[in-house]
Amino acid sequence: VGCMLDMNHTKGGLVIFTANSHPSSRELATEYVYVHVCFLLSPSHVPFVSIETRVQIQESVRGKDVFVIQTVSKDVNTTIMELLIMVYACRTSCARSITGVLPYFPYSKQCKMRKRGSIVSKLIASMMCKAGLTHLITMDLHQKEIQGFFNIPVDNLRASPFLLQYIQEEIPDYRNAVIVAKSPASAKRAQSFAERLRLGLAVIHGEAQDAESDQVDGRHSPPTVKTTGAIHPSMEIPLLIPKEKPPITVVGDVGGRIAIIVDDIIDDVDSFVAAAENLKERGAYKIFVMATHGLLSSEAPRFIEESAIDEVVVTNTIPHELQKLQCPKIKTVDISMILSEAIRRIHNGESMSYLFRNIGVDD
Repeated sequence: VGCMLDMNHTKGGLVIFTANSHPSSRELATEYVYVHVCFLLSPSHVPFVSIETRVQIQESVRGKDVFVIQTVSKDVNTTIMELLIMVYACRTSCARSITGVLPYFPYSKQCKMRKRGSIVSKLIASMMCKAGLTHLITMDLHQKEIQGFFNIPVDNLRASPFLLQYIQEEIPDYRNAVIVAKSPASAKRAQSFAERLRLGLAVIHGEAQDAESDQVDGRHSPPTVKTTGAIHPSMEIPLLIPKEKPPITVVGDVGGRIAIIVDDIIDDVDSFVAAAENLKERGAYKIFVMATHGLLSSEAPRFIEESAIDEVVVTNTIPHELQKLQCPKIKTVDISMILSEAIRRIHNGESMSYLFRNIGVDD
C-alpha cells in the first residue's frame, strides 16, 4: 500500500495527519479544532506497486507540533504499521513534537501474561515510543496500568460523561433503571455509573468462561517422565485448588426495571446476549448495553438483532457504520469534542486537568 501526505497550509505550528485506516478518522477531531487537516491520499493515487506501506511528507514539519490520528480498522496490524511509519517519518523530518491520537488502543486486551504467551500491549507501547512518539492521547484503556508501559506522557480520556449524558437524555424513565455488571471484573465500572446516576447496582456472577479466562494448556499436563531432584523429597508444594464457577446468579434486584449493562469493550457479544437473557428471565423489561469501544466483530450485529437486547450504545472511537446498517439497535455517541479539546490544550500548553474533573482512581 502506498500512501502520501499532502499538505498545503498550516496554522500556528500545528499539523494534523490522518491515516488510511478509515475515512472517519479524518473527521474525528477536527470539528472544534480550526486548523488545516492534511489527509492521506488514497493508495490508488500513488504509483507504488509493492504491498509495503510508504509515507511521504510533501511539506516541511520542522519545528511544528504534529498530531497523528489513527483509528483501528479490521486489519489492525496494518493500522499499527501505518502509524509507526508515519510517526517515524515525522521524527526524521524534525517535528518538534509528535502526538498520537488513538481513541482505541489496539491489543489492549493482551495486557496480562497468559501462561506461555506475552504482554503484547507492552510491545506495542515500546514500538510507538521507539518510532518517535512523544505523547499519546487515547480513551478508556482496557486496563489503566497500560499507561505504565510507556515512557512518554499518556492521557487516558474517559467516555463515561458522554454515556451518562446519553442515559439521562435518551432514556426517559432511567430513574427506574439498575446498572448491571455482566461479570465481577466489570463491577467497578458499573459501580461508578450507579453512584453518579444514584441508581441501584446488580452483578451477574457465574457466567461461562470468556476468552480472557485462564485456559488449560501444557503447563497443567503432568510430565511424561517423573523427575527427581527438582525439589527436596521432604518438601511438598501445596497445590492451588482449581476454580469452579457456580450457576449463573444475579446479585441485585432487576425485576420490573430497566437493566443497563456497562463495559469498556463490545467485541464478541455472546456474553452480553447471555446476560440479557438472564436479566429478562429475572423480570427486566428493557435492556441496554453501553460501552466505549464497539468492535462488534464477526456476526455481532446479527446476534444483537436476534437477542433480548433493546439497544446497544457505543462511542465512535471505532468506526461501525456497516454494523449500524446491519442492526438498527446500535446507536452512536460522538466523543470527538473531548479529543479535539485535548489536541487544542496540548498544543497551547494548557492544563489537561479540566478534562479529568471528578474522575477518581477507580473510574
